[in-house]
Amino acid sequence: MAEPDEIIFLLDVDNTLLDNDRLRSDLRCHLSQEFGPENEDRYNTILEELREELGYVDYLGALQRYRVQDMSDPRLLLMSAYLMDFPFSDLLYPNVKAAISHLSTWGKSVILSDGDVVFQPRKIQRSGLWNAVAGRVLVYVHKEDMLDVVEAQYPAQHYVMVDDKLRILSTMKSHWGDRLTTIFVRQGHYALDPENIANFPAADVTIDHTADLIDIDFLEVIHAPKSSDPP
Repeated sequence: MAEPDEIIFLLDVDNTLLDNDRLRSDLRCHLSQEFGPENEDRYNTILEELREELGYVDYLGALQRYRVQDMSDPRLLLMSAYLMDFPFSDLLYPNVKAAISHLSTWGKSVILSDGDVVFQPRKIQRSGLWNAVAGRVLVYVHKEDMLDVVEAQYPAQHYVMVDDKLRILSTMKSHWGDRLTTIFVRQGHYALDPENIANFPAADVTIDHTADLIDIDFLEVIHAPKSSDPP
């Protein structure tokens, strides 16, 4: 078994490294222009239904279900190409790659994302994130349920999770305790929703932008007194 790294950084993708809200907005505009507002609404209804069922946004699955409901429109065949060939690198938040490069001075970075087995890896590859983390990419249906698998693949003395969802950070903190430092990035609609923020404990560190990672002294953050430490 490999010796554990001192620090492993686990990086979420959607609305943490790239602007997934913009992808959804661009997709809605495209659907409205190509198929009309009514069909755009129908696709988004299916997309939300699938998100409730699966726990992640399944763009291709929603397209397949949309097609089953209307097999007569040949333009739908071009929609998959629109999604798969989307210029994902344009969605990267400013200085994301510089932030990932900065993290490499402290430890390895691993992408840990929720998503499907086709579109999410494609998004990570085409955005350049796959190469930015040297191919260390993990995509699961519910990543918070896979932490033992994550630890087996990337053993570490300490983990740092960067995510836009306090729910995920809270669940991971319950599993790893003080072996995990949580960093909440206030980007995207989940992170800015007051109800989501109020329902979960605060992260160890909150930043406004992923690029703010560059300014963090991780040794200081990791060794800072924790609320569970004795006085």
